Amino acid sequence: MRDDNCIFCKLANGEIPTNAIYEDDEFKVILDMSPATKGHALILPKDHYRNMYDIPEEKLTKAFALAKKMMKEMTDKLGADGFNIVQNNEEIAGQTVFHFHIHLIPRYKNDGQVVGWRPGNTSDEELNAIKELFSK
Repeated sequence: MRDDNCIFCKLANGEIPTNAIYEDDEFKVILDMSPATKGHALILPKDHYRNMYDIPEEKLTKAFALAKKMMKEMTDKLGADGFNIVQNNEEIAGQTVFHFHIHLIPRYKNDGQVVGWRPGNTSDEELNAIKELFSK
């Protein structure tokens, strides 16, 4: 299942040239054209899924297993000091291309990148109210 109007479908399926560092029957891993750090790559499924809400669990499991494999290999080959694995869902969460993908971002001491959020505050009452939503 592909979307003919999706740029990531075209990249994953070889219609547009990429700097691929891994490929199998289900996924292609390509270097990001606007990298956060040296070696920043994207895991793209060859089938089209809008985001994590839509991808089947079996395919999602394979994608994150591939992320772990690539993280280890990229850390070794690039000499990274750490790693961020980022996956955004919907525009409000930073998704800009609506084809499921995982960012593999090698991290280096003093690389100047910030991937994260500002910690907030909450009360015990609010935490308990949220917890109760999941106990029903």
